[in-house]
Amino acid sequence: MPGGQEHSWRVGQFVLKPHVGSEYQEWLGTEVAAIEQRGFRLPTVRRAVDGAWVVEGWAAQSVVPGSTTRSSRADWRSVIDAARALHAATEPLARPAFLNLRNDPWAQADRAVWDEVPRRVGHELSAIVERLTPALSPMGPARLIHGDLTTNVLLGPGEPPSIIDFSPYWRPPSFAEGIVIADALCWHDAPPEILQDAGVPISAVARGLLFRVLTLHFQKRHGAALRRESRRHESVLTALRL
Repeated sequence: MPGGQEHSWRVGQFVLKPHVGSEYQEWLGTEVAAIEQRGFRLPTVRRAVDGAWVVEGWAAQSVVPGSTTRSSRADWRSVIDAARALHAATEPLARPAFLNLRNDPWAQADRAVWDEVPRRVGHELSAIVERLTPALSPMGPARLIHGDLTTNVLLGPGEPPSIIDFSPYWRPPSFAEGIVIADALCWHDAPPEILQDAGVPISAVARGLLFRVLTLHFQKRHGAALRRESRRHESVLTALRL
């Protein structure tokens, strides 16, 4: 299947995904599956015939309808509305213990965004980080959020949005919204008016963009690819007037 890391497979009405932790998948199939799905829908988590959540690293969920948002004409307001509906539903959930064990580039970047580890970046990214830092401000209490919604909200006519690939973080919900708007401006040619239309504070977008910039650092990107992505991030700084 396209999207994500391009490692998932569709088999009939199921999506099989590799490299999934059993603790995460059980949490997804019990705690997250129990929330009220009002204004959005989630895939049904499927277990193996012996009841296992994961088999040799593979996990399964049902296919859900809808198409991802990948063009400048994308309905970003609907994506933000789906994010808010999801986070209203997940508010009662506790912080998953397995978050402490994550050490991938996205988890490291998240901690750096929130000053839990030092923000040390190479000279290619330092100017962007310096321009973003003054725009950061407190964003309210942390709770469970989906931190990768940009292309994981599937929209279709007459149906509630489908939200896939839940990426859990313990942060203020506006942080998730800021990541979506930063991505839309950076990678999907969204117009600057999206800032007003979506009702997401510039400080949240700045923090979302910082998250993407720091992820590049922890992924150890370099050379032409890093310079190309940096130019896109600088265009978002212009749109934010930072």
